[in-house]
Amino acid sequence: WFQKAAEQLRPSAPIKFHISSRTDTGVHALANAAHLDIQRGPGKAAFSGKQLVQGLNYHLRPEPIRILSAQRVPSTFHARFCALSRTYIYRLLQGCAHYSQIPVFERDLCWAPAGGPLDIPAMREAAEFLLGTHDFSTFRSLSSESPFQCPVRTLLQLEFQPAPGFLSHHYEHRGLEFLEVKVKSRSFLYRQVRRMVGALVAVGQGRLSPQHIQELLQVKDARAFPPHAMAPPSGLFLKSVEY
Repeated sequence: WFQKAAEQLRPSAPIKFHISSRTDTGVHALANAAHLDIQRGPGKAAFSGKQLVQGLNYHLRPEPIRILSAQRVPSTFHARFCALSRTYIYRLLQGCAHYSQIPVFERDLCWAPAGGPLDIPAMREAAEFLLGTHDFSTFRSLSSESPFQCPVRTLLQLEFQPAPGFLSHHYEHRGLEFLEVKVKSRSFLYRQVRRMVGALVAVGQGRLSPQHIQELLQVKDARAFPPHAMAPPSGLFLKSVEY
């Protein structure tokens, strides 16, 4: 979408476009970052940040994406490789006995795990094992890139916090509560966040113990990950990319 919109601005040379983070189908982005090299024809002044935002958003009107801001950067800047960290949030909804109880405005924007309330203290205990630098081989899905990708990552932050729904004042009397899992690292492995959240929810449901998370880390084998424990994409949001 972005590439096509940029091409509508009639650049004098092919657009070179790079995004900081790719997301799976069904995953959302509150804010992503990208850079592009765009040249105008002879005699035309370079786009200002404001002109670029307005022009790109005009051509992006039919699509579920908007440019929030634009600014000039040095030629050495790279949206992906210059990022210091990436922050994701995963939205969990508690209190739903059945899928039909998920508020209509929240569908596809959260995950409502089955069962009763989650054991948050047990999830926090399990999360302590994931913080820091580890080989996260068990917490990545295998892909064509996996054999060439170093599985060692440093998890800078993993915390749980109550969060409002989009119309939270309508949900409280129904016993619905939102919980956000906030995760921060310089980079993540393929589906790492969804696997970590899924395993932590399994701990909260009593299906795994906090020590199981430590054992999964130590085994360093993607095939050892519990079947059907990966969180669905609907609750995951790329919150920000830090530079």
